[in-house]
Amino acid sequence: MSYEIKTQLNDGDVITFLNSVENEQRREDAFRLLDIMSECTGESPKMWGKSIIGFGSYHYKYASGQEGDWMAAGFSPRKKAMTLYIMAGFPKFEEQLSKLGKHTHGKSCLYVKSLDDVDENILRQIITISYNHTIKTQRGC
Repeated sequence: MSYEIKTQLNDGDVITFLNSVENEQRREDAFRLLDIMSECTGESPKMWGKSIIGFGSYHYKYASGQEGDWMAAGFSPRKKAMTLYIMAGFPKFEEQLSKLGKHTHGKSCLYVKSLDDVDENILRQIITISYNHTIKTQRGC
């Protein structure tokens, strides 16, 4: 049985999407994060689904046979918080997370209510390390 992931790379316009973010602070943070992630990854931003901006991509294949493509890094300006997709996960980031500032996180999502609440240099480290790890391990380099 094959399963098609709903969130896929598409040709949506990143700037148009960001300009549609209603919350002014979240929109400003999103444009800042667009610059940060572009610099940290060296990739151009692309829309994934209707509300995620991704940078780079990799192909995955699970033991179950499920496979597909996914962004190597990304973010989405959600209503409750900015969601950053840190694909390497967080076990390797204990030190950085302790210095990051106000945030919460799940398995591979980092939630930040305002970029002013976090240390941008630490955030840049997390994004860069995660992106490089994901590209290296997922592409088999």
